[in-house]
Amino acid sequence: MSAILSADDLNDFISPGVACIKPVETLPAAKPSSDENEYEISFNTSAPLPSDLPPAQISLTDCLACSGCVTSAEAILVSLQSHAENLDTGGKIYVASVSPQSRASIAATYGVSERDAGYMIEQLLSGARGLKGRAVYRNGFQWVVDTNIAKEACLVLGADEVMAGQGTTNGMENGGAKKQPTKPILTSSCPGWICYAEKTHPHILPHLSRLKSPQALMGTLLKTTISRKLGISPDRIWHVAIMPCFDKKLEASREELTDAVWEGTGTRGVRDVDCVITSKELLMLADSRRVDFAKLPRTPLSSRIPFPEPKLNSFLFPPVRRRRGNGDPAGGSSGGNLHYILQYFASQHEGASIQTTRGRNVDVMEYTVTSLAGETLFKAARYYGFRNIQNLVRRLKPVKASRMPGGKPIGSARRPNGKPTGPDYSYVEVMACPGGCTNGGGQIKVDDPVITGNETSEVKPGPQEQKAWLAKVDEVYFSGEDSAGEVVLDNSPDMVDGISPSYIKDTLAHWAATTGIDLDRLVYTSYREVISDVGKNAGDTERVIEIAGKIGGGW
Repeated sequence: MSAILSADDLNDFISPGVACIKPVETLPAAKPSSDENEYEISFNTSAPLPSDLPPAQISLTDCLACSGCVTSAEAILVSLQSHAENLDTGGKIYVASVSPQSRASIAATYGVSERDAGYMIEQLLSGARGLKGRAVYRNGFQWVVDTNIAKEACLVLGADEVMAGQGTTNGMENGGAKKQPTKPILTSSCPGWICYAEKTHPHILPHLSRLKSPQALMGTLLKTTISRKLGISPDRIWHVAIMPCFDKKLEASREELTDAVWEGTGTRGVRDVDCVITSKELLMLADSRRVDFAKLPRTPLSSRIPFPEPKLNSFLFPPVRRRRGNGDPAGGSSGGNLHYILQYFASQHEGASIQTTRGRNVDVMEYTVTSLAGETLFKAARYYGFRNIQNLVRRLKPVKASRMPGGKPIGSARRPNGKPTGPDYSYVEVMACPGGCTNGGGQIKVDDPVITGNETSEVKPGPQEQKAWLAKVDEVYFSGEDSAGEVVLDNSPDMVDGISPSYIKDTLAHWAATTGIDLDRLVYTSYREVISDVGKNAGDTERVIEIAGKIGGGW
């Protein structure tokens, strides 16, 4: 369990579960009811129940399989996926992927550029002065990749998915068939939002984008390519993702994101992302191995082992950056899915323009693409934070048939006069954290000892201090282009927002051909309703609560 997880860190809590409903195999048998006097002497010689039963160990996969609790983020208090897991076993190939939000958080903490923060992380994971000299087996990470690479692929695939929903394209012509989501298409890269939808609002699931998140897509690319090219089992590859959010641990634990899916075995397989650690946990990893992170070199590694597939090597490790920074600030700090789709759609209609309208608060924005003649071509929106998400979910609630013969349909999606009130958007970018991913729960906070220099802060920072710190992280995130070094912008005729869709699609097609796996199985995933068992077996649930309380494992 992460040592930095606490209820005080939650800034958008929904509701805790009554109890964890995961069956516990070590649960002692219930005492049979008896009408005998409780003070009567018994001569029963049967062995008493052991008093040192081990506490139940609940994995993240178990938590995803029940609906005993629903929170926006950081709510699954379990004992897996922490910084302590890394480099403690031999005979594996270690590879890491780093999110730009984590680099921005670390850069703001140490007063360096995002690029230099990336070099420091690479030196920690692969350099001679990093973990390699401190690990039990002298293990280091063979490759450290930037998830921005997978994000670019997700942006292109996401635009294809939306355009297919508009009836303007058939997406990637790879011979595979996937189920097209229902309009409005909702982003699915935020695992806190996905967990909430699966457990409480199954009517939302048909609207979710089927596209994998950048973390998941990168994990699939690394595991499939390395295992195929080197002829080894995926379980010999250990992939660590450094992310801004604890809920990314939930995503990595999904059974839909394992080799069983792309191999087609249908059994519980090896995860594409073995472990997720947050920005703060990365510093804890360095501290646990007695590495002074602040003194790590701010330069790239002198040498690197080439990735086993040449074309994918140049894709994952371009000699120069193909795109400036982390994109336009108008795209937000969560990957820019909506921004890219708007730009892509506008590029398909000559003279089209994009209008922006602020919603009821700063985390709700509406966008409209209009033609040169003023005709509305495309409508989309952005909803950040669970309070706003709940309003969106209510507007998408399906119509209920009236119980009265001949009565009009009723429900939250219809007005009293029978006219629908559901949003007429084609696409909605949904994120659990207010402010986006740079405000993730795993980011380094303004009152962290590494910033304040004190183990405990006497004065808890207020909203203004927290807001100022987030603004500093955002500034570093979006100023990446100022320190990007040499940048070569492709002059492809299909260039949209610094990304060439044709190059991305050609690379993905090469990946599928190299691995021999259909591209749809590599880049798309699925979602399912999680049925609650709470209340169906009250006896066991009450006993679980009692035991958890005795061993200190209750909420």
